[in-house]
Amino acid sequence: MTEAPLTSMMDLPQRLAGIRADLKEEYLQDHLTPWIVGFSGGKDSTTVLQLVFEMLLELPPSKRRRHVHVLSNDTLVESPVLQHFIDATLDQVREAVEGLGLPMTVVKTTPSPDHTFWVNLVGRGYPAPTRLFRWCTDRMKIRPTSHYIKTKISEAGEAILLLGVRRDESSLRLQSARRYDNGQRLNPHNDVKGCLVYRPIVDLATEDVWVLLLQRRPPWGGSHHKLVTLYRNAQGGECPFVVDTNDAPSCGSSSSRFGCWTCTVVDKDKSLQGFIDNGFEHLEPLAEFRDWLQAYSRDFDNRMNQRRNGQEGVGPFTPECRRLILERLLEVQEEVGLKLISDAEIARIKSIWSEDECLSALNTANRLLTILNS
Repeated sequence: MTEAPLTSMMDLPQRLAGIRADLKEEYLQDHLTPWIVGFSGGKDSTTVLQLVFEMLLELPPSKRRRHVHVLSNDTLVESPVLQHFIDATLDQVREAVEGLGLPMTVVKTTPSPDHTFWVNLVGRGYPAPTRLFRWCTDRMKIRPTSHYIKTKISEAGEAILLLGVRRDESSLRLQSARRYDNGQRLNPHNDVKGCLVYRPIVDLATEDVWVLLLQRRPPWGGSHHKLVTLYRNAQGGECPFVVDTNDAPSCGSSSSRFGCWTCTVVDKDKSLQGFIDNGFEHLEPLAEFRDWLQAYSRDFDNRMNQRRNGQEGVGPFTPECRRLILERLLEVQEEVGLKLISDAEIARIKSIWSEDECLSALNTANRLLTILNS
């Protein structure tokens, strides 16, 4: 963290009070459109959740009429350290919400069983994601969260999505902030009809966020010290909450962000290495597997010469390579003692392999018939 200007820090309480007042004014509007707080577990989404939580606590129970959904997404291949922290935080929030009687629901979405990382990579043979073929973000992040948001829109007619987007975060996040900036508090979502985007902390600086988190305890209990340690150990920041294809580059950017341990979009996973260097040595096999998978995917000898849609060109992993990847993954899983792939995923992978074998046999038979009839 860099040192913030003294004047900025001196007027921070007033600016935070202004944000809380703005949140309260919007919440008390004369309608029941639900709020959905996008929660990635990082500093910005945590700040938004804290301010919303504090605002609700300031209101008398009779005024807490609109429901608030805290929406998190688990790609199922998140950094084990990060996901453990997020799950623990979500449990704390759930317990606090129940005890305080707040109109909040805590939800964690996951990819559909047919669109997990391993089902696509090992089952269908998709190559490891790259900047040019970033198939993971849509299937593992955007679709699960968008589905939940659309469900709430279907029930209420509209939904308001609160995002921890800040202009100060980075050039890429600045572009995201500008996309939802029509000069009004609420801006229509680019891709999800009926969804309005609300960015309560868009004008806070990074130093403002850290000061708030370091000086004030989370209203759901505990402290933010573990979050600070997480950032320090990972040597970077979080991949943000994503519901828009335009935000996809935030995942796998050149900066050190903690997210999926399988991410091969970056050349070197600095955050995973940061965890390893700061006491999580047992995760070393994950880093080694990621590096091996990245190189293995770039070797076209391991790929078929036809794509899954039938077009000629560099295609998916060969059946033999898919089996090898699964074998190595299971070896790593046993070595680190963590569940890296579920039994349900393995069952779906094997069913896809059987489907591909049947299709391959049918295509071979058709080619032979064509030759015989020519």
